[in-house]
Amino acid sequence: MRKPIIDAHIHFDLYDTNERFIILQGMETNKIKSLISVSNNLSSAKKTLHLAKSNPSIKAGFGYHPEQELPKVNEVEELIKFINNNQSIMVAIGEVGLPYYLRQKNPNISIDPYIELLEIFVQQAVHYNKPLVLHAIYDDAQVVCNLLEKYSIKKAHFHWFKGDQKVIERMIDNGYFISVTPDLLYKKRTHDLVKLYPLSKLMVETDGPWPFDGPFKGKMTHPAMIHFVIQEIATIKKLDISTVYEKIYQNTKEFYSI
Repeated sequence: MRKPIIDAHIHFDLYDTNERFIILQGMETNKIKSLISVSNNLSSAKKTLHLAKSNPSIKAGFGYHPEQELPKVNEVEELIKFINNNQSIMVAIGEVGLPYYLRQKNPNISIDPYIELLEIFVQQAVHYNKPLVLHAIYDDAQVVCNLLEKYSIKKAHFHWFKGDQKVIERMIDNGYFISVTPDLLYKKRTHDLVKLYPLSKLMVETDGPWPFDGPFKGKMTHPAMIHFVIQEIATIKKLDISTVYEKIYQNTKEFYSI
């Protein structure tokens, strides 16, 4: 039994034309109602805007992915201007956050300029009353929580979250949302997170076109994979699968106001 789903985090602009066609053609068959398509930078945001205008099922988020070199001042200004000009179409500010993996490769990278950049996006979220889509894992999540609390942000979505119990408890207390990917089917860490996090604050995503292992190894990342994630969540939480489908669908619709 399959019920309607929403992919809460996908980089739809990064798929090639044929892959996007395959996904869109199968939306109805696979009961995929919407794709929350986030952006990596200004160029990505422009592509995402075009995709969102071409298909009402694609919901656009505009931001600057932190796992890359910092943008120049004029690039930030252009992106903020773009957000301003297209805020009526935008459902969220994202993907934004802090560069955990970049700093693992190069520990000499200072996090401070990235925090300053993130604060600019947090201010945009407040100004336009839009949710934030966050790339903030492990110790970075505590830093981001500090910033969210500073601005009294309530609608924060930590996608593909990874972190210790202390930060998880803080996020739950603050009412922040997380989303989990198909790695739930083979990663104990994600299994334990789902067990701990309340269903009322859960969403599901693919982060496509990022590839997965386990039963999805070698396959194009497709939003239909979310059905397997829903089934696994129901098993972990010992709930009827219909209940899980309906709650996660409503969580995502309400969070993104779609």
